[in-house]
Amino acid sequence: MSDATPEEPIDLLLVEDNPGDVRLTEEAFKSTDSEIEFHTISDGTEAAKYVHRLHSEGPEDGLDLVLLDLNLPRIDGFAVLEALDEEFDYPPPPVLILSSSETEEDIVKSYEKNANAYLTKPDGPMEFNSMAQAIEDFWIETARHPPAPT
Repeated sequence: MSDATPEEPIDLLLVEDNPGDVRLTEEAFKSTDSEIEFHTISDGTEAAKYVHRLHSEGPEDGLDLVLLDLNLPRIDGFAVLEALDEEFDYPPPPVLILSSSETEEDIVKSYEKNANAYLTKPDGPMEFNSMAQAIEDFWIETARHPPAPT
């Protein structure tokens, strides 16, 4: 990943246990201009293992963006946030919480554990499309990311 817009395809880790939300998210990103390669994991423990494995392979094999649900089987999204923080010696890719929870406690805790943004899951396909476009516009096209160490 470069310090500017990542090269396409964009490697996106989607950690979501609801198959319907996975489908809606993937379909929504098809409506954007970016080519997205999804790595979908439906279990918190498997997501933490994936992060560990990815980190051990080196920064050149990294992710560009993570969409993380909080309510996951086995371990929750907060534990996955901790794994990201512990595994990377440099800033991990942007992590956007995508949760149905609107509780202030979950929002505050997500930011305390270094999430880059907290998004409430949209209600339907059109809202998912709008969310995907907003993510592309800011996190893929506009935001600059620190370079991975060499």
